[in-house]
Amino acid sequence: MNIYDRSFRRLIVWREAKKLTINIYQMTKRFPKEEKYSMTNQMRRAANSIMANIAEGNERKSKNDCCRFLEVARGSLVEVDCFIDLAYELTYLSDTDFKTLSDQIAKTGYLLHQFSEAQERNPMRK
Repeated sequence: MNIYDRSFRRLIVWREAKKLTINIYQMTKRFPKEEKYSMTNQMRRAANSIMANIAEGNERKSKNDCCRFLEVARGSLVEVDCFIDLAYELTYLSDTDFKTLSDQIAKTGYLLHQFSEAQERNPMRK
């Protein structure tokens, strides 16, 4: 097995996290300018962290290392969820945008949970 057989790009969970990240970037472009270095920056960094930690965890050989990175990804997902709730309450997000992001967070969370469970049972990881 070479490194490309386990490429993170083939993972459905990583692809969904990437879609979420792209939407976060697009939607935060419309936030007020005063949020540029606070909420906008935090949301983007957290979304980036989801993708990066899924990718890095996937490349780790040990089960413990892999699962640790996936837990960090889950924490970042919760951080994004928290921020979209606040952004919605502050009327930075429309009803439609909030629903879109909420649905993407739920789907990514489900896939991340399933991927984590699979890695826990994976006999190829020690």
